[in-house]
Amino acid sequence: MTFQVPVIDIAPYVAGGSAEERAAVARAIDAACSEVGFIQILGHGIDPVVQRGLADALDEFFALDLETKKTFRTPPGVNRGYSAPKSESLSLSLGVESASRMNDFFEAFNVGAAQSDYPGVELDAENYAENLWPVSAAPGFQPRVQAYFAEAKRVANTMTDIFADALGLPAGFFDAFTGHSLDVLRMNNYALPPGTVDLDGELTGMGEHTDYGIVTVLWADQVRGLQVLGADGSWNDVSPADGALLINLGDLTARWTNERWMSTLHRVKPPIVDGTIERRRSAAFFHDGDVDAVIATLPSCVSAEHPNLYEPVTVGEHIAAKLAGSRAGVSNAGAAREAARVLAAAAR
Repeated sequence: MTFQVPVIDIAPYVAGGSAEERAAVARAIDAACSEVGFIQILGHGIDPVVQRGLADALDEFFALDLETKKTFRTPPGVNRGYSAPKSESLSLSLGVESASRMNDFFEAFNVGAAQSDYPGVELDAENYAENLWPVSAAPGFQPRVQAYFAEAKRVANTMTDIFADALGLPAGFFDAFTGHSLDVLRMNNYALPPGTVDLDGELTGMGEHTDYGIVTVLWADQVRGLQVLGADGSWNDVSPADGALLINLGDLTARWTNERWMSTLHRVKPPIVDGTIERRRSAAFFHDGDVDAVIATLPSCVSAEHPNLYEPVTVGEHIAAKLAGSRAGVSNAGAAREAARVLAAAAR
């Protein structure tokens, strides 16, 4: 069977569709989340001008010299600022010990929801760190990224509205878990200067991993590289259709649904053309939930045939273990189920 990522038009939830139209979208989302875990969405309502602005912002920052970019680094525990090539290993977020060196060659810049975005809420400074903007080095970066961040957040909230309907939950169910959500936009650049990577070796743009939170909204170039693990253990190339955003589920949604919906493993393998790495850009908006929210399996997803697979966990505990793997090189011992899928795929 050919692997396909379903294309779903969510306009009825964005532009005021009828109850019947919204129900049809919810059914399609339920099927996609159950069978694939990745979705392409149309009708999301993000202006192409805002998307082009994001692409221009990435170009402006990543064109800077490496030493300048490194001045915007933060400690591993702070999910903000610049990550240099080969400073991370996403596979370690799953506890896969074979990925014991920091070898992912992408570079990235992270911005996220800060303490100042949630006035009146007492939040810790590490999880809700203020952003580090390259104001003088890349003056067009901040306004363009902030414009896209706001739109991606709106799309993520729309997706959780659809999720509630698809799972038969009360309208607004996810609002109680996302009032001060740990939202992060990670902008990625897959390219390296000549001579900095051995093209004869096994290259990893971004190692195999699941996303950590509730839902991810991904903007990406139409360039090969993203690969998704199919149910048969095969890796499959995925590229967005014209005008589409890619949506995938995070670990917290898999926990909530007792794996009725799956947090799908994916990776980035570098496209190489005429002996050089073809540049690829992407920007992943991670909608992760409130740091103190407790995620426990939905009772409707537990039965005699499907016993509960997960103990309750706070969003903060779960995210901290994942980031300690990817950014600080500490293997995550709490991701045994995801790691088993990685190792099974590698054995094929």
